[in-house]
Amino acid sequence: MRTSANSLTKIAVQKFKQNKLGLLSFYYILFCGCVAVFCYVLSPDSSSNANQMHLEIHSKKPGFKATLLHIPTNKKQSVFSFLMYGQLHPAIEIPITNYRIEGKKLMVTTLADQVSETSYPLASFDKPFEDYIQEKTYYFGTDRYGRDLLSRMLIGTRISFFIGFIAVFISLLIGISMGAVAGYFGGKIDAIIMWIINVTWSIPTLLLVIAITLALGKGFWQVFIAVGLTMWVEVARVVRGQLISAKKMQYVEAAKALGFSNFRIIFKHILPNIIAPIIVISAANFAGAILIESGLSFLGIGAQPPTPSWGGIIKDHFNYIILGKPFLAIIPGLAIMSLVMAFMLTGNTLRDALDVKNKL
Repeated sequence: MRTSANSLTKIAVQKFKQNKLGLLSFYYILFCGCVAVFCYVLSPDSSSNANQMHLEIHSKKPGFKATLLHIPTNKKQSVFSFLMYGQLHPAIEIPITNYRIEGKKLMVTTLADQVSETSYPLASFDKPFEDYIQEKTYYFGTDRYGRDLLSRMLIGTRISFFIGFIAVFISLLIGISMGAVAGYFGGKIDAIIMWIINVTWSIPTLLLVIAITLALGKGFWQVFIAVGLTMWVEVARVVRGQLISAKKMQYVEAAKALGFSNFRIIFKHILPNIIAPIIVISAANFAGAILIESGLSFLGIGAQPPTPSWGGIIKDHFNYIILGKPFLAIIPGLAIMSLVMAFMLTGNTLRDALDVKNKL
């Protein structure tokens, strides 16, 4: 029995690898996951939420370069805190056009005020002052507030990626439990749970998410919970249908004859045999969660400023499409599209690889 299970798993893995587009999509998802975890390490602007504003260089095109003077704060921070929140006390960045040494002072001409000069004592720098003057390239340009768009996009990956994980986890927790109970026991229990499912199903998803978000409040975790509470219905319907078919199988009857509890039969024997459709629908829900979060952020209900979100970036810059700077809205739009498509293609590949009929 174990050998058969292992052979079926190997066949599924081989079929998955044969689909090059699905495999590429899976690698892209892994890449986005690594970016989400280490976004502050990869981000050119590692300040918390990449919120270093320079209004004098706002809305610049990709590839724009600026000379910046970094004034250190000399405040230490733990590695875990940096990975989670970025630099809480980052060095102050000042765009400059020119600088010179006058005695023991560094005289700079800022981009915001090119008429007068600002002086900084050389004693305030721990290293040679040249190390604190750097030319920075904004590969994706700058947003309307002069922030590095590439950094905002990288940190926004964490919002879009993790909302899928948390929303799918909540939907699986509720959907599998309710669907398994309804499908296994049937009768009045099934009728009550199906009534709840149908009522929830009849409410538009976006409207229900907005209502839950407004009830819980605007914020980071509130959106995660709200999206998860609206995506369990599809999981529950799939699990219920699978349970209705599986509970008539011989191995379930044998488990009942051996005196196993209903809980053990459902979660130890039936669910492992119907895991394939659950995995497929989870991939689809992952993509749906990203789209819902982007829509909420576009409406101003999702992640609140200054937390970067791909939908929020589009919201801030969609009017720039007709102002000659469409890249500010196109770049996050392409990011959303590519990640959603990757999850959909991976889900389709998993569906084909896990299809029992195609293995026989």
